[in-house]
Amino acid sequence: MKACIVGAGAIGGFIGCRLARAGRARVSALARGATLQALQVQGWRLQMDGALLQAPARAAASAAELGVQDLVVIAVKGPALPALAPTLAPLIGPHTLLLPAMNGVPWWFGQGVPALGDAPLQSVDPGGGIAAALPGDQVIGCVVHASTAQPEPGLVQHQRGHGLIVGEPRGGRSVRAQSVADLLSDAGFEVTHADNVRYDIWYKLWGNLTMNPVSAITGATIDRILADPDLRAFCSGAMREAAAIGERIGCPIAQTPEDRHAITARLGAFRTSMLQDVDAGRPIELDSIVGAVQELGRRSGIDTPHVSALLGLTRLFARVRGLYPDQIT
Repeated sequence: MKACIVGAGAIGGFIGCRLARAGRARVSALARGATLQALQVQGWRLQMDGALLQAPARAAASAAELGVQDLVVIAVKGPALPALAPTLAPLIGPHTLLLPAMNGVPWWFGQGVPALGDAPLQSVDPGGGIAAALPGDQVIGCVVHASTAQPEPGLVQHQRGHGLIVGEPRGGRSVRAQSVADLLSDAGFEVTHADNVRYDIWYKLWGNLTMNPVSAITGATIDRILADPDLRAFCSGAMREAAAIGERIGCPIAQTPEDRHAITARLGAFRTSMLQDVDAGRPIELDSIVGAVQELGRRSGIDTPHVSALLGLTRLFARVRGLYPDQIT
């Protein structure tokens, strides 16, 4: 089996190294810059459980050099995908499976949902370019429940979690989704083959919707955010709006915001991925995490004043620092 990791960053490198070491797939990477050079010279490297795990890596800057794959794991940051997607065509044959291991709402999320209509989600797929380049009927949905970091190009540090959820975007189980689950399980991941992976995506987003942007704006770890009663109440308001959207689009959330806060609080002084991006001067994944929720609210007839305020504040914060495109949307 041939598997390609597109975007060998903290999550892509984590998945790629473990797949390569398991030996069931010939694993390659589509990368660039210093990450490409590090993979070519030093291979896959993963610090986990006090040990350095390594495996040879075939890495290239061109999809054409790698050719058609059986599985393509897309692990790039959301803002990079619209420009990148059309360049991935050489990796994709008629039977290639696409596994987006990305944060937030994916480009395919609204497909087949009557309350949302057929138009692409402009917040994550402006103009529908991603959907045009990546065949929707070859996508397997994925949710990552793991925290990793990349202290230097090509080196991944595992922090916590080994969970992956996979499933058919339109629901139900399938042989092909099970084959992906088996491959990942054999690589040491704790894999769930979900009946409704859209719900699992929405549930994770419901928890990340506020903690990510609020931490980015304030510079605070999540324990300090949750300890502020006014800020905690604001976050709960945004989560109630997202839960109402979930009810409308077939992803109902049974928990209350306070239930979720209690779970999140167990992470302690945790630095979110968006806060890490701000500190590193990297563009933030605002559209797939917050912008998409606002858009889904508008398209499903749900008012989102808390979510919209959070989006506006974080967007301006990031624009002032050059971490988000500087145009009015």
